[in-house]
Formats: sequence, structure tokens, C-alpha cells
Amino acid sequence: MPIVVRIDLELARRKMSVGEFADRIGLTPANVAVLKNGRAKAVRFSTLEAMCRVLDCQPGDLLEWVDEVDEPDLAQSSHASHSTDDRSRLDTP
Repeated sequence: MPIVVRIDLELARRKMSVGEFADRIGLTPANVAVLKNGRAKAVRFSTLEAMCRVLDCQPGDLLEWVDEVDEPDLAQSSHASHSTDDRSRLDTP
């Protein structure tokens, strides 16, 4: 999946439970689980805004695009995974 959801990470940083988070953003815990597990097909901007307000973060802290080529190695930052070999291959006609 090209979009990686990092809600768990932000919840852990704030020591906030899924139940508390769900209450504060106005969703059910089941719908938060759908978001957390990356099974959501879409996220309303109003929901994203509520999540960012409650977690005091930016949308990019919750969602990250990962190139499908890099997907098996999600532990690396997408910025760190682009080596000079990758760039030179992109520059080649």
C-alpha cells in the first residue's frame, strides 16, 4: 500500500488510548481501527483536521506516501531510501 498510516505512532507518543482518541475526534473506536490499520478508502478533511488538532500534529505526521518499490522496507525513511544510484537511474534517458 503506497500510503502508510502512522496514527499508532502518534497515539503512543502521547500515551493516548484508541478509545480516548475516538471520543475526542468524534468517531467510533471501530472506525478509528479502520483508519489505523490502513483499511480506509478515504479520509474526510474534517476528520483529518480533528485528528491533527487532538494530536497536535501535521497531516504528514499521520500519513506518509511510500513508493511501492520501497514498500517492503518500511522501517527506513522514504527520504533515506533514495540513494545516488536511484537518482542516477532516474536521470538516465
